[in-house]
Amino acid sequence: MSMAEAILLTIITASTPLLLAAIGELVAERSGVLNLGVEGMMIMGAVSGFVATVSTGQPAIGLAAAILAGMAMAALFGFLTLVLVANQVATGLALTLLGLGLSGLIGDPYTGKAGIKIQAIHIPYLSDIPLVGRLVFGQDPLVYFAVALTIGVAWFLFRSRGGLIVRAVGDNHSSAHALGYSVVRVRFLAVLFGGGCAGLGGAYLSLAYTTQWLENMTAGRGWIALALVVFSSWLPLRLVIGALLFGAVGILQLHAQALGLGIPSQFLSSLPYLTTILVLVLISGNRFLLRANTPACLAQPFVPDR
Repeated sequence: MSMAEAILLTIITASTPLLLAAIGELVAERSGVLNLGVEGMMIMGAVSGFVATVSTGQPAIGLAAAILAGMAMAALFGFLTLVLVANQVATGLALTLLGLGLSGLIGDPYTGKAGIKIQAIHIPYLSDIPLVGRLVFGQDPLVYFAVALTIGVAWFLFRSRGGLIVRAVGDNHSSAHALGYSVVRVRFLAVLFGGGCAGLGGAYLSLAYTTQWLENMTAGRGWIALALVVFSSWLPLRLVIGALLFGAVGILQLHAQALGLGIPSQFLSSLPYLTTILVLVLISGNRFLLRANTPACLAQPFVPDR
């Protein structure tokens, strides 16, 4: 395998958990809900998927457990913010802290244990094509699922009646309510979807990316996923470009350290997060782009008339 092929492969694997978490958060934000607990849902998905896989020996069960764990965390967030009308920002931050602490407690007995890796797909002849073969036909199933999910979400949001309802709730929840749509139900389902995707993204880290459990192994990826949604201007297909960009920055800083370029390792380790801040600053300057795509009711509570 050439160096270029190895770098491209690692970029794709590093981008996949970001894409999975971000596409779920995009749907939630399109419905008008800002869930800052993506990091907490991801880490719970990572530990739940690893524990279930090690206990049963079946990665499929681990993935299902991760999705359910993410949805459970999302259900808690949805109940507090949509039913009890708690502040979405404060609740999301609390959800992240809860996930980080609870995952450490659950995963402590499994720290250092060997996991079961989700194997990459090998298609005879096609996977053996130089460079392109392994990049296109030799990935693990979750990479293909992430791409298919992104395309599916794009179709749902902009080509289906259900997606129109989700966007209507996010743009003007009062009008959607007046038309007879249950704003709380639509938003709750969107939040559950986001939680399931975040949990699946976390499971990718512990079952495909590293195949082990490490405390706080998400390492801020949930926050990067939040930034990705803004980077994409709430458009699903742009998430793919953003995920590859952020994944490339994370991988290239590892290769730069290995090459010994003389750059302080602390600075290289901070590159993904510095890139996140830079991208957000640049996008914030494009006010027209933000006004055109930002859900008008994002993070605004909805209280129906009694």
